[in-house]
Amino acid sequence: MSVPLIQQYRVARYLLGQKLRGNKRYPLVLMLEPLFRCNLACAGCGKIDYPDEILDKRLGYEECMAAIDECGAPIVSIAGGEPLIHKEMPRIVEGFIERRKFVYLCTNALLLDRRMDDYEPSPYLTFSVHLDGNEDRHDASVCRPGVFRKVTEVIRKARERGFRVTINCTLFQGESAEEVARFMDRMMELGVEGVTISPGYSYERAPRQDVFLNRRNAKQLFRDLFRLGRGRKWRFNQSSLYLDFLAGNQAFECTPWGNPTRNIFGWQKPCYLLNEGYAPSFRALMEETEWHNYGTGRNPKCADCMVHCGYEPTAVNATFSNPLRALRVFLSGPRTEGPMAPEPEIRYAQEEALSGEDKGGAEGAPACAQQRVA
Repeated sequence: MSVPLIQQYRVARYLLGQKLRGNKRYPLVLMLEPLFRCNLACAGCGKIDYPDEILDKRLGYEECMAAIDECGAPIVSIAGGEPLIHKEMPRIVEGFIERRKFVYLCTNALLLDRRMDDYEPSPYLTFSVHLDGNEDRHDASVCRPGVFRKVTEVIRKARERGFRVTINCTLFQGESAEEVARFMDRMMELGVEGVTISPGYSYERAPRQDVFLNRRNAKQLFRDLFRLGRGRKWRFNQSSLYLDFLAGNQAFECTPWGNPTRNIFGWQKPCYLLNEGYAPSFRALMEETEWHNYGTGRNPKCADCMVHCGYEPTAVNATFSNPLRALRVFLSGPRTEGPMAPEPEIRYAQEEALSGEDKGGAEGAPACAQQRVA
């Protein structure tokens, strides 16, 4: 794990405060989507398939500040769309830093070279660059050749200028552990702070549904990957228990309220991966959402989800509750042999359950969405 000590300390202090106040549901990361407009059209993305009048909408500075003041999370992940398109983004980032919030500015980095002068290196600011594997894999995923090379050059420049940089990598059907291992080696050579890695989730609006992994295949892929990674000093921007969960060794349940989403429509129910309507305020989201209806085993839409937005808060809470267990996993790495932890009990009607079979073996280049360029 490569999260800086100051961030670990402030998050731990925040968690302790929540525990002392007896709060059972509280946010860890605000998922802020101030726009959906993007300069790429990735096959696994469900955000850009909206009419232009929606893609032209923006959350302004005051709305973004109100969102963090409402929920009080110690971390803000600014996604989209492509946040660097937003003209007020430098001011928004500055406003969060003034509030001593840790900002992860998620970007495909195509605009970062031109916009880097708008920001100052800070322990509170991280450019979270989206790369879905090595050159051929990533360029196929974003449906544009040459993106990987351009992005890696920009990452080097950002690191040379003292910026924190992490990688956000989503794994899809058809990727091998050996391929992902080579990608991890490449990212370490670039000098990034860490990699956030997760299996993709099948957005309902995504143009291709056969590129996503089911849970069993995802767990085996991560076991194979972590086995290859022993001794290679890979840095992950995630908790050790979440990585252990990815390898099938933890029977965690989803904590959807841990990473609440505020976007141009309001506070999204229950998380940014499912669209079950919107709440007008954070309090309404927390008090009116029927949380017991969501999560693997509770809702067929959640059957194959292992994404960090739902399970990383669970892992962080488990780390806080059982630090010795987390330390053992941190020191030894995720277990890659033996039986996997049992899946959650299915609590919805059997006829509504997903089959659990592969959703396809899409090993070629994924089909691209209709591109909407800013």
